[in-house]
Amino acid sequence: MNKSYPVERREKRVPMAIAVQLSGHINIQGTESTFTENVSANGARVYSVRPWRKNDRLWLASLPGGFRSLARVTYCQALAGQGFALGLEFLERAAGWVIESPPGDRSSNAA
Repeated sequence: MNKSYPVERREKRVPMAIAVQLSGHINIQGTESTFTENVSANGARVYSVRPWRKNDRLWLASLPGGFRSLARVTYCQALAGQGFALGLEFLERAAGWVIESPPGDRSSNAA
C-alpha cells in the first residue's frame, strides 16, 4: 500500500505568474520562455514543455530581466494534456526576485 506524506515547506508559496526563461537542459539546447505558477523567496513552481529530472541544474531568468539564478529541480510532474510542472529551488541568485527573504533568514541562498 502506497502512502502519501505531505511535504513540509520552509516558507509559503504565493500564486503569481511571472514570465521567465529556462536554460541548461542537458539534452535539449536553447532557452525556453515560460511562466511561474507560484513563487517563494527561495524557489518557484514553473511550467515547462521539456521533461527534467530531479536534481537537474538549470538557469532561471526573469523577463524582461533583473533576476537570474542557478536552480535545482526538486520535482518534475507530468501534467494532463501536455507539459510539466517543475519545482525549483534557487541555489545561487542575485537580488531582484519578486519575493525577498526576510532579514536574518538563514534559508536564504542570496549571493
